Amino acid sequence: MTKDTESRGIGRLGEDIAVKHLENKGFTTIERNYLKKYGEIDIIAKKGDILHFIEVKSVSCENNPSNVPRATTDNYRPEDNIHTQKIKRLSRTIQAYLLSNYQNKEPAWVFDVVTIKIDMINKRAYVKFLEDLVL
Repeated sequence: MTKDTESRGIGRLGEDIAVKHLENKGFTTIERNYLKKYGEIDIIAKKGDILHFIEVKSVSCENNPSNVPRATTDNYRPEDNIHTQKIKRLSRTIQAYLLSNYQNKEPAWVFDVVTIKIDMINKRAYVKFLEDLVL
């Protein structure tokens, strides 16, 4: 299995875990992997009257390079992978979704991030939900 294929597998697993976590918190999943040529939204969900655009960042504890000290990998935050260009693409994709699905009145919406640290050896996932972030 190539590193790229492994990363996609971890990403897909992380998204599945995130959906289950959100549904346990009362969210309804509307769409997954909403794709436009300039970006993708991992999960679009609704809770109450609020639409949630959710970016999922997943890492496997086992994927950290062996030459990196454990103290460094323990402090690694998956959300640090959301860089300026990613935020611009997300913002544009959210606007495209809103324009194509809500022409008359834009709903109340927020941007959230779910981070997942996956421990494949012990079959555990550590989920953090960062709500209502500014784009």
